[in-house]
Amino acid sequence: MAIKPTIYKLRISLSDLNRDYYDTLNLTLAQHPSETLERMMARVLAFCINAQEQLVFTKGLSEVDEPDIWARTLDDQISLWIDVGEPAVDRVKKATRLATAVKVYSFNSKSDVWWSQGQAKFKQFDASFYRFEWQAIQTLATLAQRTMDISVTITGDSAYVATESGECEISWQVLQDS
Repeated sequence: MAIKPTIYKLRISLSDLNRDYYDTLNLTLAQHPSETLERMMARVLAFCINAQEQLVFTKGLSEVDEPDIWARTLDDQISLWIDVGEPAVDRVKKATRLATAVKVYSFNSKSDVWWSQGQAKFKQFDASFYRFEWQAIQTLATLAQRTMDISVTITGDSAYVATESGECEISWQVLQDS
């Protein structure tokens, strides 16, 4: 019998001071059996940074042809493709052909190596790359609960996250901006 995903329900009070975007997000997301809490929380953070009306989580790890998060237009075109992790060069190339905008958020201890190995190839694509601080993502993962209220305030290149069980600040570095 296959292992089922773990379901999380998040109510996020979002204040994005960079874009003057304020919203309350009610998100239900599934943590794939092979997905770490760090990766799942990096997905949530990437969602918050790019929050907009059409943005949704996809099937993620369960569907290799889809990004982790996307926004589609009313005529079903992909306006935003977001991958979390360290995708292969071919995947980024494919994403730039399918979507108007592509963003990649790397987050783990291997990000430096992944970026240095692929940077020259990634430069030829119209895509943006960001790297979350690994230790901050680990701290964020310790705050995760199956049902939780979160306050996220984004300003500059960092997000301040507060939950009932604690708080942390996650910064990110812009590796390449399209």
